[in-house]
Amino acid sequence: MTQRLHTEEFHKAVAGLSVPGMGTEVVGPLLANLIQLLRPERVLEVGMGYTTPYLAAALADTEDAVRQESVALAAKTREHLARGAELDDSWLLADPPLVSPSHHLEPYRPRLVAVDNLSIADSSAGRVQEVLRELDLDGWVTVVNADLKDAAERLPDDFPPIDLAWVDAWECLYFFDHFWDLINPDGGLVVMHYLMTYPEGEALLRYIAKFQQAHPGELEVVNLLESQKLMQNSITVLRRTSGVRARRYAGPGGAVRYTEELRQDAERHLGLVARPGSDSGAGTGAAVPAHD
Repeated sequence: MTQRLHTEEFHKAVAGLSVPGMGTEVVGPLLANLIQLLRPERVLEVGMGYTTPYLAAALADTEDAVRQESVALAAKTREHLARGAELDDSWLLADPPLVSPSHHLEPYRPRLVAVDNLSIADSSAGRVQEVLRELDLDGWVTVVNADLKDAAERLPDDFPPIDLAWVDAWECLYFFDHFWDLINPDGGLVVMHYLMTYPEGEALLRYIAKFQQAHPGELEVVNLLESQKLMQNSITVLRRTSGVRARRYAGPGGAVRYTEELRQDAERHLGLVARPGSDSGAGTGAAVPAHD
């Protein structure tokens, strides 16, 4: 599997998008790691630049990883069930370890929508699409050249709910007021850049805190500070929780429960992968990236 994020070609191309005053040299890799951790399908970026290729490459790499993980999961399930064995710890810990079959019952076809009006002269946003084409990542990205206030109606019709939004623009208040309902209520994330250590940003943090108090169960908030920087020095992560589905795979002590439902999911997944021409989330076909 090609790890686009870790190639010399990727780092060389992305270096040309780095702008010292934007402060995203650590945030780009962090966002990529978040994607690999969370596996979101619908990602929105407000404010293109250095972070855009990281988001796109992480989605492409994760799509590859999900597909290969599914094939390996089916192989170990097939071998285990062929022996007449029940699912147990030996199945759980075989490669790929700990993976839930239910995660692979639907296709994983991630995509990124990037919004920018290209109005900031010092930004590298205008060079992003060239870099994406150079890295063969443009198929995962739909660019919306518009002001944020005009962007909602220009999103693809089937795009919401948004699983992860990265907002690197001054319009964070507008985004919160007008896009929050588009965020996936089942744990969707909004990551905002640079709200700490200056008056307007801290006012928005107080606004969000008051919203949180008035809407119990609606969201969780964490602020992370790069304390060595004088500006562009924080991210604020909002997690929407109003529709979080209960997920409990284990019993007391964390031991996985090998229920009939788990076995049925494993058998369903095995059938999906084994079926010729399957479009399962992790079937064996070629990747089908999102196109404009």
